[in-house]
Amino acid sequence: MILERGFEPVEILLVEDNPGDVRLILEAFREGKIYNHLSVVSDGVEAMAFLRREERYANVARPDLILLDLNLPKKDGRDVLAEIKEEESLKRIPVVVLTTSNAEKDILETHNLRASCYITKPVDFAQFVTVVKLIEDFWFSIVKLSKGADVDVQS
Repeated sequence: MILERGFEPVEILLVEDNPGDVRLILEAFREGKIYNHLSVVSDGVEAMAFLRREERYANVARPDLILLDLNLPKKDGRDVLAEIKEEESLKRIPVVVLTTSNAEKDILETHNLRASCYITKPVDFAQFVTVVKLIEDFWFSIVKLSKGADVDVQS
């Protein structure tokens, strides 16, 4: 399916345990007229099962971008990020940390774990829509994403 703008839809995985934040992000995507495919999982264990295409996720598309909350049940977002960046088949997928924390130690730790960027969630809906739209503009209009996350790259 091609969007009106002439781009192929981008697969996005949202890893977020707060149903209110999930609703807010979905609304922000609708408000910002962002028409990419968004899958949602609510904990770190489920995120890794999705990314590894295990069990009920065997037929899902590999995401082109991951929006990752840090404070997750079952497996912390930091652990998820570390696992993603350690696995050959996943490490090239950009991970945007989208969290409520603005603690310097969290920012430093996630950058050390090779997060693509760190964004603190705005509390105001209008600002949230702006942030989501900026994420969309940057990652899908400016940055060239590889659709070949499954393809081995020879060094």
